[in-house]
Amino acid sequence: MRFLFEDYALDTEQRELRRGNTLVAVEPKVFDLLAYVIEQRERVVSRDDLIAQVWGGRIVSEAAVARCINGARNAIGDSGEAQRLIKTFQRKGLRFVGSVREDEGLSGAGALAALPEKAAPALALPDRLSIAVLPFDNIGGDRQQEYFSDGISEDIITELSRFSELFVIARNSSFQYKGRAVDVRQVGRELGVRYVLQGSIRRDGERVRISAQLADTVTATQRWAERYDRQLTSVFEVQDEVARTIAALLAAHVNRAEIERTLNKPPAAWQAYDYYLRAANVHASFFSSFKADVLYEVRRLLEQSLAIDPNYARACAKLSWTHFSAWVEPLDADYLQAAALDRAHELARKAVQLDPDLPEAHARLGMVLVRRREHGRGIAAFERALALNPNFTDFSFAHSLVLAGEPERAVEAAERIIRLDPFCAPPARASLGMAHYLRGQYAQALPPLRECAARAPNMRIGHLWLAATCARLGELQEARAAAAEVLRIEPKWTNLGTGVAIYVFKRREDAEHLSDGLREAGLPD
Repeated sequence: MRFLFEDYALDTEQRELRRGNTLVAVEPKVFDLLAYVIEQRERVVSRDDLIAQVWGGRIVSEAAVARCINGARNAIGDSGEAQRLIKTFQRKGLRFVGSVREDEGLSGAGALAALPEKAAPALALPDRLSIAVLPFDNIGGDRQQEYFSDGISEDIITELSRFSELFVIARNSSFQYKGRAVDVRQVGRELGVRYVLQGSIRRDGERVRISAQLADTVTATQRWAERYDRQLTSVFEVQDEVARTIAALLAAHVNRAEIERTLNKPPAAWQAYDYYLRAANVHASFFSSFKADVLYEVRRLLEQSLAIDPNYARACAKLSWTHFSAWVEPLDADYLQAAALDRAHELARKAVQLDPDLPEAHARLGMVLVRRREHGRGIAAFERALALNPNFTDFSFAHSLVLAGEPERAVEAAERIIRLDPFCAPPARASLGMAHYLRGQYAQALPPLRECAARAPNMRIGHLWLAATCARLGELQEARAAAAEVLRIEPKWTNLGTGVAIYVFKRREDAEHLSDGLREAGLPD
C-alpha cells in the first residue's frame, strides 16, 4: 500500500518514504510508527497501541518512544511544536491529522506521479542573476554511463559558479530533479532562480553529443539552445564553452579575470578524468552509507586517476577528503590516528601546489588545518576558496568557524550555504545548529539538529549536538534518546576522550560548553 500526503509517498511494501524523488532515510522503528499512525489515522492511537504494534509488546522506555515519535515527525517535516501532521492528544495518544490518499497501483518513486501538484513556497530571487543547472539526461541507454552525464553536469555548475555576477544553485539541490519531468516555473519557485539550464548527453564510443537549453523560469520561454558533437578528448572545451556562453548571456559585464581563469584544469590524459568522475559518483553515496568499503572504492578510483596523471589537482584534493573522513569517522583503524590526518594534510597541500586556483584544494587544506589546531590558517584557506568561487558551498567552512570560535560568522556561512543549496546535505543543517548552540540560542539550534538527526540516522554529529541542545532546554527524554543514538553509532564515545580529539575548539569555554551539555544528556566523560 502507498500512502500519499503533501509531497511525500510512504510505501509499506517497499518500506520506503520519499519526498519528491528523494529517498528519505528513516530508521525501521520510526518507519513502522509512521506507517501505523497513518494507517490508523481515523482514530487516536495510545502509547499501548504503539508498543504493541511497533515493538511487539516488549518493555520499552518512555525515552525510546519519544525518540521514535520525534523521528517520525522530523522525517515528514513536522515537529513537536508545530504538530502539523502528527498531533499529540494529552493522556490519550497520537493521531495523524494530514490529508492522505491511498494508492495500490504504483510503487516507490512512481507513486509520486499520482500526487497533485503542490506549489512549494517560493524562494525570493537573489539580487544577482540566478541559475540552476539540472542534471543532464543520459540518453545513450547505458546506465553504466550515468556517472559520465552527472559528472559533466556538475562540472558545468562549477564552471558557472566562478562568475561573481551569477548566483548558482549547488549541485546537491539541482540534482534533486534528476529523472523527473519538471516545469521550469516550479523549479524557479522551489530554488529561487530566474534561469534553468537543461540538457542531454549521448556517449558513443569515443564521441560525445551534448545538447543544452537555457530557459527563463518566469516566462517559461527558451533563451538559448546549442548542440555540440565532439571527441571525448574535447569535452573540457564544451564545458567551458557552455559556461562562458551562459555567463555572457546572463551578465552584461563578466569580469575578464574570471573568464581567463580556468577553474577545473583538465588532466593530461582523458582516462584520468574518467576515473575521477567514477570516484566522484561513488563518493556522493558515502554521505548516506558511511561505510568503509565505499570510502575504499573512492580511494581506489582516485589513486588510478593519479597513477595516470600525478598532477591532477582535483583527484588529489578529493583523495585528501577520503583520508580526513577515515580520521574523523569511526570506520576502521585510521580513526583519530595522526597518520591519517597527516596524509590528508599532505594531499591537500599538494593539490594547492598543483592548482592554486582550485577552490576545493584550499577548502580541503582549511578543513585539515583547523583539526590540526591551526585555526587562523585554516579559516584563511576557506576564505581563499570563496574568493576563487563566490558560489562555493562546503558545510565544513561553517563547521570550522564553529571550532575557530566564530559562531556568528558560522551562522552566516551556514545560512548562505542553505540558500545556495535549498536541499542541502544534513551536515549543513548540523553546522547551523552547532553555531546557534555555542551562542546559547538553544531553541534556534533545535530544528536544524533534529532535521540532521532524522535525515542521517547513522551520522553521529546530528545526534551528538541534539543531545546537548535538548539537555540545555530541559528536554531530558529527547536528550537521553539522542545520547543513546550516539552510543549506538560509537559505543566507545567519551566526552573528554573522543569528544576532545574530534572537536578541537580554539576557545576552551566552547569545549566546556559542549562537554557540559553532553554530560547533562548522559554521555560518559
